[in-house]
Amino acid sequence: MSFDHEWASARSTAGPPVSMRLDQAAAGPGGGKADLSVDQDRLGAIGSAAYALHGRLVKDGNHARTQTTEAATGLKTNGFRTGSAMAEVHETWSSQLGTLLDACANISNHLDYSAASHAREEADIKAALAASRINEYLK
Repeated sequence: MSFDHEWASARSTAGPPVSMRLDQAAAGPGGGKADLSVDQDRLGAIGSAAYALHGRLVKDGNHARTQTTEAATGLKTNGFRTGSAMAEVHETWSSQLGTLLDACANISNHLDYSAASHAREEADIKAALAASRINEYLK
């Protein structure tokens, strides 16, 4: 059977397509449907936690760097194969630590930007509404 035939068969037995909307959820046990909402306090708490984690990782993530490098070098110099393995583990750790630091910084910065952007948009909307109400009175 060709791919086209298999695909057509799979599509016919799958049933109707499921639609997905990001701005609402299906009715749950509580009754109504929930809309997508953003709580600035929660975003701020997540951003602060990411910033704090970044600070701790910068401080604590490399506390054994010097000792590990020295141990790996000493083992390799004395002909132990574990020295190369230790150096490789250390390189992998450093790479993963860098990735995690970047992710924490990205989360913190993005949430800070999102909160500031949201505040600017709210101010613009309030100004536009106020201007439209003034126009109503002038007409």
